[in-house]
Amino acid sequence: MESGRRAPVASRLPDFPWDSLAGAKKTAQSHPGGICDLSVGTPVDPTPAVAVDALTAAATRWAGYPTVWGTPALRASILGCLERRWKASGLTERNVLPVVGTKELVAWIPTQLGLGPDDLVVIPSTAYPTYEVGAAIVGAKIQRCDAPSQIEGTPALVWINSPANPHGAILSKDQLRAWVEYARQTGAVLASDECYGEFAWDAEPYSVLDADICGGSADGLLAVHSLSKRSNMAGYRGGFVAGDEKLCMELLELRKHGGMMLPGPVQDAMAAALDDHAHVEEQRRRYLARRAILRPALEEAGFTIDHSEGSLYLWATRGEDCRATVDWLAERGILAAPGDFYGTQSGQYVRIALTATDERINAAAERLKA
Repeated sequence: MESGRRAPVASRLPDFPWDSLAGAKKTAQSHPGGICDLSVGTPVDPTPAVAVDALTAAATRWAGYPTVWGTPALRASILGCLERRWKASGLTERNVLPVVGTKELVAWIPTQLGLGPDDLVVIPSTAYPTYEVGAAIVGAKIQRCDAPSQIEGTPALVWINSPANPHGAILSKDQLRAWVEYARQTGAVLASDECYGEFAWDAEPYSVLDADICGGSADGLLAVHSLSKRSNMAGYRGGFVAGDEKLCMELLELRKHGGMMLPGPVQDAMAAALDDHAHVEEQRRRYLARRAILRPALEEAGFTIDHSEGSLYLWATRGEDCRATVDWLAERGILAAPGDFYGTQSGQYVRIALTATDERINAAAERLKA
């Protein structure tokens, strides 16, 4: 292929945001007590034994290829979790599909749904960056907004996120019903990112697949779930999407051709983790205890915490440019994520993660008091 004949897809994408934190990270690392890295949502606590044991037991049983649709046991575990925990009803195996970590799905679903430059993708005004990346990969138009009444045009795909990354807001039942109604009226696919659903502190979380919200029908809906945070399995890259049967089967056929399959032992570990809720409650208690330490320390240091009803972050501001706040924290050996990673409306906020060890959370709290 001659030079200049190709337009790299990467050229449509923004700079990778985390690269811009290199200077602040270096400053924080120079602190005598070491860095307290509260910038990322990477779990630090042990993967539950029930998942590790299942993975270990499966290691010698998977000489052959796994299927993209997952084992019958995994599909049954996904359905069981949705029914028990999220009050879904009327779903069958044809309504669920394992995925290779949900970031992969979020990034590629506009492509896999056949969207292109003539399509509109709606994402929250303050949002996980990969929603925008997925739309940019196909060259789709993007609109940021937080209510159906704000949408201009007719979208092909709408993303909602509750509890939300980065700011932790939780959508009410009425808000979710409004999104479902809007999507069905317009023919848009409503994709609901529910990966932080198990971590709600000040409000009740719901799934769009809750029969009381969707009317017992999954038509036009896709709910995205991950075991990364729920079960400390981020390194396993296990998640699933569930909802509209036609959409799930459409994605299955495409992903079969593309070889987008979860390793067999990971499928077994996922099934075991989804069948067990005790470890989820244990992890909830860990994060709640860390939140109880870090939030008052931030407030005493002059921060205001907004939203933060759920998820694994505190959405904090000092009423100044977020990069100045990042630098202020870095001087104290604390690294946070600047709000400008998540949209133009969040330039005075930083996202501070609870995903650090108890020792590092305590250290950060002490430094904030100094």
